[in-house]
Amino acid sequence: MRRKICVVVTARPSYSRIKTTLKAIKENPNLELQLVVAGSALLDKYGKVSEIIKSDGFEITSRVLNVIEGEDLISMAKTTGIGIIELSTVFDQLKPDVVVTIADRFETIATAIAASYMNIPLAHIQGGEVTGSIDEKVRHSITKLSDLHFVSNSKAAERVLKLGEAEEKIFNCGCPSIDIAKEVYESPELDYEPFVKYGGVGPGSKLDISKGYIVVMQHPVTTEYKQSGGQILETLKAVERVNMPTLWFWPNVDAGSDAVSKRIREFREINKPENIHFFRNMDSEDFLRLLKNSKAIIGNSSVAIRECSFLGVPAVNIGNRQAGRERGNNVLDVDYDADKIEAAIFQQVSRKYHFDHDFLYGRGDAGLQISHILENQELTCEKKLNY
Repeated sequence: MRRKICVVVTARPSYSRIKTTLKAIKENPNLELQLVVAGSALLDKYGKVSEIIKSDGFEITSRVLNVIEGEDLISMAKTTGIGIIELSTVFDQLKPDVVVTIADRFETIATAIAASYMNIPLAHIQGGEVTGSIDEKVRHSITKLSDLHFVSNSKAAERVLKLGEAEEKIFNCGCPSIDIAKEVYESPELDYEPFVKYGGVGPGSKLDISKGYIVVMQHPVTTEYKQSGGQILETLKAVERVNMPTLWFWPNVDAGSDAVSKRIREFREINKPENIHFFRNMDSEDFLRLLKNSKAIIGNSSVAIRECSFLGVPAVNIGNRQAGRERGNNVLDVDYDADKIEAAIFQQVSRKYHFDHDFLYGRGDAGLQISHILENQELTCEKKLNY
């Protein structure tokens, strides 16, 4: 009998982190993929990732609508609570042999809690990393609820071990998102027209990106959500002054994202920047190909730290959302200050060449590794501290 692997995707970044693993599970004759899509991955407001998932050839087994609108602290807590309730029902219906949860977003802990209380073995991807914010608490809490740990690098593996997890349950596979980055690195041509394929808001095709452009992706920091509007304004001012063609992506559904979105809209209406075009979402391969061909990525997304280290794309990391995360030489850190951000952007885009290939987060075979381990590893849901 095939082993049933239930993977829960809750947001835009979660899908890019797990896509190659989904493909490997789907193609493994000894595994049955149960794909549950929940949270902001179902919402038009955040690019409706579920449509991209379907277009990639994956069948969605179950959908869970659990997002409370508001993008503040109480809505995050209530969204998590509803997630626990709804996912428990889904797991009871699907009866998976193992549940897979991804990374550290607030919705993912709902997956971990529901599976754990239902005595379903839990596998966690991207545990053991350090960033700060609420993500730090969520990530390590999921580690303690998980039975299998698929980490992205050796330092992450060491931290999971220090949290009391059994060494034989920790697997340093690299990050599955690097699998896609490897494909892009080997075939980097920008083979589509971003404004035609994805629409968005701004000057569109009037924006000439043939001579270089930058990409911006900046999310609110949940522990600083009241400052989110002011923080994004500093980036907006810096990017407008740099006056390079800019492709800007909408923030995640976190506390503070309403304030970020409001400031972006106000800035767009008042200043009418002619160098910035705004997108909601893109297919992961298209997005990484866009990054590979850019001059730099600006903001605080983990893609700048993770995939862009592999691709060698210069990055300007703003603030402390990624504080403590292992990073390559491609990253330049700055504070929320328009002058400093502007100077850092000019420093990064003035580079004649991209940075060297960096294998900090894997070599591009994580999906296959994880699939084989899920196929063969003994599954248990009981454990004790390993010291």
